[in-house]
Amino acid sequence: MAGKNPYIEEVSVQLPETRYKITFVSEGRVVEVDPSQIPFQRTGLPGSILDIALGNGIEIDHACGGVVACSTCHIHVLQGLESCNEPTEDEQDMLDMAPDLSPKSRLSCQCVPDGTQDVVVEVPAWNRNLVRESH
Repeated sequence: MAGKNPYIEEVSVQLPETRYKITFVSEGRVVEVDPSQIPFQRTGLPGSILDIALGNGIEIDHACGGVVACSTCHIHVLQGLESCNEPTEDEQDMLDMAPDLSPKSRLSCQCVPDGTQDVVVEVPAWNRNLVRESH
């Protein structure tokens, strides 16, 4: 599921030009991001942490389909936050509804690293969907 939210302003982000890594602490996985592969799943902003996670088989709940209409894709960016785009007011409004907020909280559908440094993220335990459908 992907699309655009007609009620928010479209965001312009700087996509990475070089390879970098995202470590998903809660999954125990490191993903090397190849900028030529962006977008992966077309969910969230192109190059967003959600887009990259889904494109690499890492599940992050995203009830609204990555269009900034919920807070289910809330993550903590433990390292590399400086390389990510600034959160918009719309993203901050949605984050206000998420539990366990911290200064490192972002919506994974809107958080786009620029590739200047590696990134470490944690999907909070309460935000992991443990029910999986078989393919």
